[in-house]
Amino acid sequence: MGQHGVKLTEIVQKMNLKNLTPDIDLVGREVNMPDVNRPALQLTGFFDHFDSDRVQIIGYVEYTYLQTLSEERKIEIYDKMLGHKISCIVFSRNLQPDEIFLNKALEYEVPIFSTTKKTSSFMAELIRWLNVRLAPCISIHGVLVDVYGVGVLIMGESGIGKSEAALELIKRGHRLVTDDVVEIRKVSDDTLVGSAPDITRHFIELRGIGIVDVKSMFGVQSVRETQNIDLVITLEDWSRDKEYDRLGLEEEYTEFLGNKVVCHSIPIRPGRNLAIIVESAAVNHRQKQMGYNAAQELYKRVQENLAKRNQ
Repeated sequence: MGQHGVKLTEIVQKMNLKNLTPDIDLVGREVNMPDVNRPALQLTGFFDHFDSDRVQIIGYVEYTYLQTLSEERKIEIYDKMLGHKISCIVFSRNLQPDEIFLNKALEYEVPIFSTTKKTSSFMAELIRWLNVRLAPCISIHGVLVDVYGVGVLIMGESGIGKSEAALELIKRGHRLVTDDVVEIRKVSDDTLVGSAPDITRHFIELRGIGIVDVKSMFGVQSVRETQNIDLVITLEDWSRDKEYDRLGLEEEYTEFLGNKVVCHSIPIRPGRNLAIIVESAAVNHRQKQMGYNAAQELYKRVQENLAKRNQ
């Protein structure tokens, strides 16, 4: 499981921030916390429990308060706040810091940025993006496909037919997220998000043919960057000695990063159309999420039929 920081230059580019301190070198600077902080109490001189490792955001309220301070008080507060190891400070609503603030930021080498967005909307956007980028992450072997809006993770031994199934699904109008390597991030206790490594994004490996560029071959509508993982399908060689679930009354689960995901084991035999099986599993999963369970409906009908016979 990897835990990594986000480069400050990446945040600047993603959030379209204007750099107010271009003389400060941003190379090597990272943000490691997905939360942000509005330093309201700190501007009054209270620095207990100051979350200095977070991105600091100054909105209209904080900006208006700073304008009421005398020059001597500003210098005192700026020295105390900027003296902490702050990753960066962002002024929202295109607000501009005063000259004293900028000079102190240069002195303590704290990057200052501004954004045209409103404070609340910018905070929400930044937190949501950082939560995904800084989420606990693992890499597994598999294929992730968006089937009718359901994120289906196809797993199984190498060469069993995962990529071929994904290619057939793409031809049927579904979308590829990643082939071979799936990066899974835990963005909440209920949500796992899968994505592709940069180097293999949009590529599929087909044994006997080689590498296929799905985006170029089938168009941009055939791929997507990320997808929630809602269902896991494990492909395995069919065994005469193994008993497979034929009703599906009870769900089976697999676990990634502490989150449970519904899992189906599909036995592979010649002549089975994997794409149709995956489509059916995805639709059946959606039905269950919407409150309808075909297996329970069949069980109910059987029980009602037996009750009528016994009358």
